[in-house]
Amino acid sequence: MLGGMTETHQKSPSEPPERPDRHERDDSADTERDTIALPSHVAGSSTLDRLVETARDYARQAASENTRSAYAKDWAHFARWCRMRGADPLPASPQLIGLYIADLAAPGGNAPALSVSSIERRLSGLTWGYAQRGERLDRKDRHIASVLAGIRRKHARPPAQKEPILPEDLRDMLATLPHDLRGLRDRAILLIGFAGGLRRSEIVSLDHGKDDTPGSGGWVDIMHDGALITLRGKTGWREVEIARGSSDQTCPVHALSQWMHYARIDFGPLFVAVSRNGRKATGERLSDKHVARLIKQTVEEAGLRPELSKAERLALYSGHSLRAGLASSAEVDERYVQKQLGHASAEMTRRYQRRRDRFRVNLTKAAGL
Repeated sequence: MLGGMTETHQKSPSEPPERPDRHERDDSADTERDTIALPSHVAGSSTLDRLVETARDYARQAASENTRSAYAKDWAHFARWCRMRGADPLPASPQLIGLYIADLAAPGGNAPALSVSSIERRLSGLTWGYAQRGERLDRKDRHIASVLAGIRRKHARPPAQKEPILPEDLRDMLATLPHDLRGLRDRAILLIGFAGGLRRSEIVSLDHGKDDTPGSGGWVDIMHDGALITLRGKTGWREVEIARGSSDQTCPVHALSQWMHYARIDFGPLFVAVSRNGRKATGERLSDKHVARLIKQTVEEAGLRPELSKAERLALYSGHSLRAGLASSAEVDERYVQKQLGHASAEMTRRYQRRRDRFRVNLTKAAGL
């Protein structure tokens, strides 16, 4: 029944488009209604019905919108894979999952093989998908764990790290920005992202004040010595301190104050779109994709890494380049960098430090050689 794992389904042009399989739809709302409900032996009431809706709303907030969207796509891909092989994704079958991840690692035909990290992300998506449907997927089952261990052993390679944006790079990038409202905003985004070690999603989720919008990811308090960002990160709420810089041209707090003043940001999203003529701020919150585009645009216009082609140069930089740049540049005790980036372990922080502490401690000589 599961034969021909790499077989592709060819449709003739005259065939009508297929309707999504019932297991393939992004039906997280349906599954929430199915799994979060009153017990069958409890009679309903207006109070209990309201609490059920409240519980469902909290359940939807258990993961970010981007995470839910990615997991829903993972489930849709797996459901389609099953359907093409005459299998059913429900109930959860470790044997079937083992075959699926093997096909992801070594697909037939022209399909690209996924990296180990991508396969592990797919497994996280499937675990979430099964949980939404009242099922439990045991990733430690030998049919999954042993296959995944073999994939890691054969295909694992060091993670591809993005190039850090160092202070001298950032100054060159800032110099490419225009001196209008859009330029003020983008200058503040780059400086706050660098000095705060913020993810691009964290930057655009900020509000002017606490509780300004329902989907707020945090807010900013401008103080005499700097800016205090209260941020909802991956591991919960944390505070990020951004002190004032040595000059107005590179001070993140000054750049942020200038943007807020001239854009008249006194409520709601902190970073918003600007009108086409660059003279007026709208109320529309920026997408995190804007940060990625901004970094690539200013990297290109600043001419960083001129020895590379445009495609190679742009592939080196992303939103994480700001975080890596701070971690690689700040000559302070490691624990302060770890706190700023919101990492749970020093080992994770060291992955961001591209240039610091290399051979600073010479254990060879210290051992007497």
